[in-house]
Amino acid sequence: MIRPILLLGSHNLYDVSVPVSKDEDIGQIVEDLRDTLLDWRSKNNAGRAIAAPQIGIGKRIIYVEIDEPLVFINPRLEFPTAKMMEVWDDCMSLPGLYVKVRRYEQCNVYFTDMDGNQKVFYLQGSMAELMQHEYDHLEGVLATMRAMDCKAFRMKKIEG
Repeated sequence: MIRPILLLGSHNLYDVSVPVSKDEDIGQIVEDLRDTLLDWRSKNNAGRAIAAPQIGIGKRIIYVEIDEPLVFINPRLEFPTAKMMEVWDDCMSLPGLYVKVRRYEQCNVYFTDMDGNQKVFYLQGSMAELMQHEYDHLEGVLATMRAMDCKAFRMKKIEG
């Protein structure tokens, strides 16, 4: 089911999400995340991932669909180096707004998959940035809260 995406100003976006328990059935949540992301992508020609808090579900779940769908349950991040990069971050909860932020160039994400297997991915560059962005949603942190300074904002150009 396609769910409304919460927008900047929604108090739920600032809540810290709770872990998914071992016996919890999250199939419908994952399906809703997929449907919502794919709907957004079809309308905006963008969107690689979505976190459960963005559709009003305070659970630690991230859905990514680039080459194939991936579900990250109860992810945990580690940063192997202190090297940072600057990126213009965009978000479905901040449509049309870009925020310049600093992110780690690399991250390791430890998580459980849909089959209950423990996994780790070693990410760098744009994938590391994406995972940090989505993980921030689980922590109740928006890109606006990570802005480099008061001039680190720009709006998407409106066509027409």
